[in-house]
Amino acid sequence: MRIIRDYTFVDKSNRGASAAIGNFDGVHIGHQSVINIARQAGADIGAPLGVLTFEPHPREFFAPDAPPFRLMSSAARASRLAKLGVERLYEINFNAGLSTLTPEDFARQVIAEGLGLRHIVVGADFCFGAGRAGTAQDLQRFGAEMGFGVSIATLLEGQSGEVSSTAIRAALSEGRPRAAAAMLGHWHRIEGVVIGGEQRGRELGYPTANMSIEGLHQPKFGVYAVEVDVLTGPHKGNYGGAASLGVRPQFAGEVPNLETFIFDFSGDLYGAELSVALVEYLRPEATFDSLEAFIAQMDADCAQARRLLAAP
Repeated sequence: MRIIRDYTFVDKSNRGASAAIGNFDGVHIGHQSVINIARQAGADIGAPLGVLTFEPHPREFFAPDAPPFRLMSSAARASRLAKLGVERLYEINFNAGLSTLTPEDFARQVIAEGLGLRHIVVGADFCFGAGRAGTAQDLQRFGAEMGFGVSIATLLEGQSGEVSSTAIRAALSEGRPRAAAAMLGHWHRIEGVVIGGEQRGRELGYPTANMSIEGLHQPKFGVYAVEVDVLTGPHKGNYGGAASLGVRPQFAGEVPNLETFIFDFSGDLYGAELSVALVEYLRPEATFDSLEAFIAQMDADCAQARRLLAAP
């Protein structure tokens, strides 16, 4: 998959795609439906499959001091889109200049002239241009004038209502990772590099791989059964585990992070890239009267996680 970050001076080989447009935070089943429509449209006209998205997320640009809300980093999003067969990822820099383009200017300068897209697909609730003044219907009108096709995808609904990144965040905040997974079409994953910790887990017989969750939406703090993909290094592979997500109240922690104990594993993971899937919420964070009680609870947590992960 090629990643194009500027809509000006685009190489000819990167123009002419059939692209889905949106933020694609989480790449949930609604996003996948829009991408599949773009895939079929591209097959019909002989165009590569593309996705047009923005970095930073427009919400981060307009409210930089708001609490973290993203379900995945740009790197994790790109990885997920590549797995879906996206050939061109137009990850356009969202800046002051782009934010002030009128809907018509956005259609002309970015879609038609800049990227030369042949067909685009958007959701029915898509808005674009300064002040989010443009609608999906406006885009169809601009497409007819400027020479690109436009498809409008209906909004997808799951068992609990409309599928959206907002609904997924709510499920994760409530400690319901399986409900989030039903909307995502995959486990919610936290991806990143293993960083150094205080090595208390090693001293207690539970060495953990520590990862930052800075910039990401924070799921409900507590202990989870997890699946772990080690993406780089000599220990690449898939493992089961139990993870603590939060501030480690037993040790008066303050900065939230993810600490994962990987079952039946021995090795150095510092600097390796991990993808940790939240499978089941086991319990909230807690403090214990003694280290012995704390270790006994970790024993119970891991036993429960093993049973859950072994179930069909």
